[in-house]
Amino acid sequence: MADTKREIERKYESDDSGLPDLTGVAGVATVVDKGVAQLDATYYDTPDERLAASSITLRRRTGGADAGWHLKFPVARGVRDEIQAPLSDHLPRTLAGLVRSRVRETELVPVVRLRSDRDVRDLVDAEGRLLAEVSVDAVRAERLHGGGGTVQWTEIEVELADGNDPVFLDKVEKRLRKAGVRPSSSASKLQRALEETAPKKKRGKKARAAKEPTTAGDHVLAYLRAQRDAIVELDPAVRRDVYDSVHRMRVATRRMRSAFRSYGKVLDREVTDPIGEELKWLAGELGVDRDQEVLTERLTAAIGELPRTLLSGPVRTRLRTWSNARRGGSRRRLMNVLDGKRYLQLLDTLDALVAEPPLLKAAAGQPEKVIGKVVRTDFAKLSRLVEHALELEPGADRDLALHEARKKAKRTRYAAESAVPALGDRAGKLVKSMKSLQNLLGDHQDSVMTREALRELARQAHAAGESAFTYGLLYGREEQRAAADEAALPQAWAEMKAGSAV
Repeated sequence: MADTKREIERKYESDDSGLPDLTGVAGVATVVDKGVAQLDATYYDTPDERLAASSITLRRRTGGADAGWHLKFPVARGVRDEIQAPLSDHLPRTLAGLVRSRVRETELVPVVRLRSDRDVRDLVDAEGRLLAEVSVDAVRAERLHGGGGTVQWTEIEVELADGNDPVFLDKVEKRLRKAGVRPSSSASKLQRALEETAPKKKRGKKARAAKEPTTAGDHVLAYLRAQRDAIVELDPAVRRDVYDSVHRMRVATRRMRSAFRSYGKVLDREVTDPIGEELKWLAGELGVDRDQEVLTERLTAAIGELPRTLLSGPVRTRLRTWSNARRGGSRRRLMNVLDGKRYLQLLDTLDALVAEPPLLKAAAGQPEKVIGKVVRTDFAKLSRLVEHALELEPGADRDLALHEARKKAKRTRYAAESAVPALGDRAGKLVKSMKSLQNLLGDHQDSVMTREALRELARQAHAAGESAFTYGLLYGREEQRAAADEAALPQAWAEMKAGSAV
């Protein structure tokens, strides 16, 4: 079993003079000496240090109050999510899964051993509440892989107590700076150890800065690379069931597929189409339960808005039974997908794609010309779909036409997103317009799907001898809602079309 906590801390250089007096920090009533702990941590990574490259740390540590396995993901500067698992000889499966999108099939090896003498102080307020833990760490680092160097240093670490305002760390830092203590140049002990124990030929080398996009192909690849990175980075969040992570990962797959289709003259579709099919498969697996959840949430909210006098029969129970019966996926199924060879192979394929892209002649063209033409083409196709839908009479044919327009609006929005770095504000305005249109058409499509669900619920209720009155009432409200969306569309579309020139 693993536990997760948000770690908010700051690190400072120390000249071995010890910890300055912190009793003058605003809010601190007492500084409590907690003694010295001996910590022994072995850090694991792939031989090419993929985790370190993503500022992720994985260690097995003995000593101190939290001995065990610790996996840390960066959230912001000085902020990390730490997942802890009990001490064991082997890496727990839960933590192994959380690094799989980066590690894939590569073996994890010990890369650095850190032994620290940690002199701990608790900063406590007048009520005895812990504000922060401050430690002076005398560190001895030994590289275990990729070299054999050793290094020693001393640092001060200030970690905010759970639930406290991060502003308190500013107060502590002000006191430390006044005493001559300065922030550390390294984000973590591991980073410093890797840098200072690296072989001489690698020491001091910095990662190359990303090349500024100059061609149309550069811009398209930058967009694809961002989607690839999003899929990899969201994988641990999906495994941890972090709110909205499944949706965001699904969107990244859609953006990449959309770019393949839109930029068919920049990237060879004979190569990208099969990858697009795999991305479609992944999006489908991610969305097994999501669409049903959205529909259930909409119906639950609609029922909640009705007064009790209009609830005829066991409406909530019927909805719950219907929803559970339609739920086709499970967390276990999704985890099996993310651990499966097909998914890991897809990640490898995406890496290969951005490393050696199948560029066509148009990739060397000027961004404004090539990318601008793509966006205009997608927008023109959307225009034809919207105007065709508006010519139809209300009913099933118009519903289908509006649904097709919604999908095209999404693709046009993604094309405009990819064009922002090259086209600037013009593309940015189109993104906003397409988002508004997508929301309007999305609400209409949700109403179509909700009415289908209500018809099914009414049939089930009738077959069970229950009243179908409430489902009919809700159906009528959904008809009104869809009609309002359709009535708003001509004016909304005219305004978007007038203000969305690219």
